[in-house]
Amino acid sequence: MIRTNITGIGDPFILREGDTYYMYATNSEKGFKVYTSSDLENWKDEGHVYENSAWGENCFWAPEVYKLGEGRYALLYTARWSKNHSLRTGLAFGPSPLGPFKDRTDGPLFDLGFATIDATFLFDGGKNYIFYVRDCSENVINGVHTSIIYAAEMDENLEKFVTEPIIISRPDTAWETEHDPEWQWNEGPAVIKLNGRYYLNYSSNCYASLHYSVCCSEATSPLGPYVKYDNNPILKYRENDFSGPGHNAFFTDVNGRLMTAFHIHTYYDKPSGNRRACFAPVAFDKEGKMIIEVDG
Repeated sequence: MIRTNITGIGDPFILREGDTYYMYATNSEKGFKVYTSSDLENWKDEGHVYENSAWGENCFWAPEVYKLGEGRYALLYTARWSKNHSLRTGLAFGPSPLGPFKDRTDGPLFDLGFATIDATFLFDGGKNYIFYVRDCSENVINGVHTSIIYAAEMDENLEKFVTEPIIISRPDTAWETEHDPEWQWNEGPAVIKLNGRYYLNYSSNCYASLHYSVCCSEATSPLGPYVKYDNNPILKYRENDFSGPGHNAFFTDVNGRLMTAFHIHTYYDKPSGNRRACFAPVAFDKEGKMIIEVDG
């Protein structure tokens, strides 16, 4: 596991182009900054790639950047809508990984009448899918604030739903429900297709708690149904070493090895929103179950 010196961030996402890694994260009250590296250990702060939002007032979270074509990149992100002070999902476009990114419209990507966060894209066989979270800040079920992951197919322009969003994952296992009876999470989705199977990573429990962690489920189609691992979480705190690992994203390194980016608490004994960017290899056991290799 690589523990970087990039702290005070959250939700790291890596885009690699050639020998250069671009890291985006929750890292600015004004928008999003990007860091570059050639080795995943030494990083340069390249400044803001997105600011002066057309609709967001604060809470700029969980950025992800995708190459759509030559000279065309998409930034998917969360922000709080100045119109109603509720969290929404945004989409901006730029000419390079360094931006600048500009919002596609003067509003969020979609408005379902409730708070959404942590969106991610899956491009699969010419079809586009979006996974996002109905945030617990505005979703109370039987008295429990609950974050739930939804997914839908999108059109070729990434502007409209082609299918009705469906529930993909909700907190329903002991690990996801026992630590806090009033606030529960399935959030931070990351989806990858390998050998005909779809692997959904998601984070459970509060980001500022020791028990924030990464879980995994599998499906045979992009919209599920997804079956959670019995041995979840696959990445959790290690006593007196690190805590709060979560909100991961997949990428491949320059050698073609599958990796994941995630954050941990900067201070093990003081879990909070102050987090450190980390990277680790992704592997699979003899039964094909995903493993995140933090040893070594």
